[in-house]
Amino acid sequence: MVKITKESALEYHQSGRPGKIEVKPTKPYHTQTDLSLAYSPGVAFPCLEIQSNPNDVYKYTDKGNLVAVISNGTAVLGLGDIGAMSGKPVMEGKGLLFKIYGGIDVFDIEVDEKDPEKFCEAVEKIAPTFGGINLEDIKAPECFYIEERLKKTLDIPVMHDDQHGTAIISAAGLKNALEVAGKDIANVRIVVNGAGAAAISCTKLYVALGAKVENIVMLDSKGVITADRPNLTPQKQMFATKRTDVHTLEEAIKGADVFVGLSKGNVLSQDMIRSMADSPIVFALANPVPEISYEDAMASRPDVLMSTGRSDYPNQINNVIGFPYIFRGALDVHAKAINEEMKMAAVHAIADLAKQPVPDIVNEVYHVNDLSFGPKYFIPKPVDPRLITEVSAAVAKAAIESGVARKTITDWDSYKKNLMELLGQETKLTRNLHDTARMHPQRVVFAEGAHPSMMKAAVQAKTEGFCYPILLGNPDRLRRVAERLKLNLDGIELIDMRADQEQGRRATYAKHLAKKRARQGYTFEEAYDKMYERNYFGMMMVETGDADAFITGLYTKYSNTIKVAKEVIGIRPEFSTFATMHILNTKKGVFFLSDTLINRHPDENVLIDIARLSADTVKFFNEEPHIAMISYSNFGTDEIGSPVKVHNAVEALQSRYPDMIIDGEMQVNFALNKQLRDDKYPFTRLKGLDVNTLVFPNMSSAQGSYKLLQALDPDAEIIGPIQMGLNKPIHFTDFESSVRDIVNITAVAVIDAYVDKIKREK
Repeated sequence: MVKITKESALEYHQSGRPGKIEVKPTKPYHTQTDLSLAYSPGVAFPCLEIQSNPNDVYKYTDKGNLVAVISNGTAVLGLGDIGAMSGKPVMEGKGLLFKIYGGIDVFDIEVDEKDPEKFCEAVEKIAPTFGGINLEDIKAPECFYIEERLKKTLDIPVMHDDQHGTAIISAAGLKNALEVAGKDIANVRIVVNGAGAAAISCTKLYVALGAKVENIVMLDSKGVITADRPNLTPQKQMFATKRTDVHTLEEAIKGADVFVGLSKGNVLSQDMIRSMADSPIVFALANPVPEISYEDAMASRPDVLMSTGRSDYPNQINNVIGFPYIFRGALDVHAKAINEEMKMAAVHAIADLAKQPVPDIVNEVYHVNDLSFGPKYFIPKPVDPRLITEVSAAVAKAAIESGVARKTITDWDSYKKNLMELLGQETKLTRNLHDTARMHPQRVVFAEGAHPSMMKAAVQAKTEGFCYPILLGNPDRLRRVAERLKLNLDGIELIDMRADQEQGRRATYAKHLAKKRARQGYTFEEAYDKMYERNYFGMMMVETGDADAFITGLYTKYSNTIKVAKEVIGIRPEFSTFATMHILNTKKGVFFLSDTLINRHPDENVLIDIARLSADTVKFFNEEPHIAMISYSNFGTDEIGSPVKVHNAVEALQSRYPDMIIDGEMQVNFALNKQLRDDKYPFTRLKGLDVNTLVFPNMSSAQGSYKLLQALDPDAEIIGPIQMGLNKPIHFTDFESSVRDIVNITAVAVIDAYVDKIKREK
């Protein structure tokens, strides 16, 4: 599990623009006409249309994609009643999740009011702004009353996610876990430890799935909730048992089939699990410490089916699997409510998804090939790209069929396609990179260990669990820098390549390099002197197997780094050059640009190698390469200058590699505009395809293109440069690279190193 420090959390929230969300315009606003349309006098026309037909508010405003995340701060995470304003970072975080997973806009609303009546009045007055209301972090029992009242008084979806989000995901998990165990929900004995909002809602949904109330025992802080206990809330009365033989958790759990914990950590013992029925189901969902650890539960008996709220163990019950897609489906049909039919539709959609063949992208993230329905996989993973289509569509369909939808969807295939296109690839790429790297952490050498950005990146990569960092530099200086930056270097190897104690390793490396480069005039003495330099020493660590990957570039000129890489690591024998690629992660999708760093003025043979390397690299990122070779002319319209070499390169590539989807030369606008390209040049190999890979005629055009896009669109995430064609994982950074950039390159380097090991083992 990722360890988060106070310093890193505060830095994350305050760096750059404070907070985690912002509002952005969606219409042009640069001209006087734009402004007159956006506001006065043009804005009057949609106002009058809405007055005539209130449902037109969904046509002319963002209401249909706008959710309010509303809290009074009385039950914030595990922090308790910390107040409305103190809970704002959580509400912003919820807004972030809504946006990245569901494409839903959010205003976070913190209401400084604990009185349920007054709180409801405040929400009711602002409700016309929104297409849905997500209640968050409101303590029980007030949360029950607030939700029920708002559901009655408002004509938009209202859901208290702490209750129903957890309930929906855990119910889907329980449904599937019972199927794996071969048990009927109508007959199983269920123990629920906890009686707060989430526990009550979960249990109600289990009953809706078919569980019998008489087979359920619920406990609160006082023990088993029995029917004869005085002063029970209506919610607790619903699940008060008539049994008189159980008072404690230890007594209640004997012979039980299911344990659901929504209480506090370390209250369930191994002996208690051993006392349960065959194939017991244990959902230990307390946060941050579960009722029993995954390791202890699995060690207690071999037949236990286990879920936690943690991402580093199987069967994570995570609300993000539910709420973005539930609201997505509700908003898309302009629903008046989120009713029981919609919640149950979400349960079944999530449960059914776990039984379908797992897409490669999910297997790759978790680096398994056998992820399939069973004891270790009965809940879909949060990274599953099918969640937005399957869950949202199921919820939308249930809203239509149950009569709460204002809008009807008839073409469900088109709807699902629109959902897939809604978010594009934004944020998914880096998320998958980090998750994949985390599965197989590698030893990564950071050349400029004392550089603040590189040190921060190394520490972050270690904290995220995908890297064993090695920092080059004087240890005393490194520690001083770390102390100044308030970074913890525990567990990070520090190597001073110039220190006396490294004499033996310098000699070993020099001997290796001198032997490798003997025919290029290298002597041992010359090679030994080179080992005092960070790039030579660090690359030799990778060359000899003392490390798995190397990151450099913040200080050193590219020309020098390239020279060293060729000498020490060497170019793959099937190529005559190596190259670099930048990945642009934009709202319109992911694009791969080459060569952005190495080859200044490539001839047609070098362009051929760059295109081949690019194709291999795009496949490395699990995409099918659709390559356009870029020039300032289209298909032979200019017969002199650089278009000629591009033209010849394309001709050779198409001849030698008939299966490669590549064409050119062409201008960038034709490459990226499928309709324009296909209309004017219907003969291309790219007909009907969206280009995702651009190979430029020289380094100036490639580098200028990605930096221009970076400057014009700060939201476009850029990963690179990614090395292509060297014998070992050596990766470069720009001197202006941010910590985030270096972390992303590190993730790429880790995956590269792991794949390299696999290839060498074959």
